[in-house]
This record gives sequence, structure tokens and C-alpha cells, in this order.
Amino acid sequence: MEMKKVGISILLDLHQQVIDQEDGYWVKIEAWEVAITEAVPHGIRYSLTLHNPKDIRIMGYDNAHSVKQKPAYSGRRLPYDHRHRSIRDVGVRYEFKDAYQLLRDFFIDVDKVLKVDKEK
Repeated sequence: MEMKKVGISILLDLHQQVIDQEDGYWVKIEAWEVAITEAVPHGIRYSLTLHNPKDIRIMGYDNAHSVKQKPAYSGRRLPYDHRHRSIRDVGVRYEFKDAYQLLRDFFIDVDKVLKVDKEK
């Protein structure tokens, strides 16, 4: 099986998984197949989120909507893949390469956010 398909299969297998991150923090992974479109060229809808002990999402990666555009770019169509770097972040573009890279990038950011959040 092609490695890209294996990665997507692993991501799909993680659907609905909640992963404890200690001290009340947790990660939720949602992923399901959809039709391939211009907005979702890889055919996967996903939401990978990190939550604090108060059950508030503090960071996440998803492709549920496109990133809000600045007026200068209003004629340009942006991909839906993006990440939210904090509670208030409306999202910045994320370059989806494959499911393995998505999971790797997400968990690297989880580690960074947990380090900063736990130091507060």
C-alpha cells in the first residue's frame, strides 16, 4: 500500500480518539473521508485539538472552513487546511503534505503549547 494511503488510514483509525496529556490536558482527533474537492484535495476532513483542564480548546488543526482573508486577497481562494495557535486565533494557513506530517506537526505544537501553558 502506498505510504500516503497508509498515513491516511492511520489518521482515519484515530477518529474519535481522546489522548490524555497529563495534568488535565487532552487531545481529541477526528478524521473522516469526504469527496475530493478543490477545498479538500486529499479527501479527508479532520479536526485535531488540544484542550486544557477546563475543557477549552487551546490549539488545533482543522479544515472545517477556510482561513479568513484580508481585503487585499479577497479574490483569492484559500485552502481550508489551517491551524489555530491559541484560543483567540482565527486560523493561519497550514500546508497539508500528508497525514503523517499533519500528525507530526500537530504533536510538536502540542508539546510547545503544553510547555508554555503549564509554566503559567
